[in-house]
Amino acid sequence: MKILVVSDTHGYGEILEEIVKKENPIDVLIHCGDIEGQEDQIVSWAGCRTFMVSGNNDWGSDLPGQFFTSVGGCRIFATHGHRYQVYMGIDRLAAEAAKRGADICLFGHTHMPLIAEKNGVTVMNPGSLTYPRQEGRKPSYGIITGDKESGFSCEIRYVDKHSKT
Repeated sequence: MKILVVSDTHGYGEILEEIVKKENPIDVLIHCGDIEGQEDQIVSWAGCRTFMVSGNNDWGSDLPGQFFTSVGGCRIFATHGHRYQVYMGIDRLAAEAAKRGADICLFGHTHMPLIAEKNGVTVMNPGSLTYPRQEGRKPSYGIITGDKESGFSCEIRYVDKHSKT
């Protein structure tokens, strides 16, 4: 199983189309919010099962603020993160994910990639494809691979700003 995780495209998600082509085949795409009206394009680009949550800039969106699902036996909790004050740390978010029985917790909002273990949960922020804020400011996204039997792994991948992907 392969899950592509993105966040904070802020209406400029065209780079996501290139990432999907590069990473195909993917089984699932998860967008952690701040989509700003590109929901239909993202579903079209993904060509697979797609989950999205609303972010603090998705005004008037019908997307849920968070979701919990199982993909290939992996229990995933996803949200944008602003309601969990993730700029102050991931403690509240990880506690909520653990309470729900998640294996992996996905969030965005900070535009900074992160993979951490907290409360028995792997917490991942894929960063941002359009407005990265970490040192070096390279656009980034996440990949989750594996299966229930062998386990799941999370990885941050970076995009060279000067090439298409």
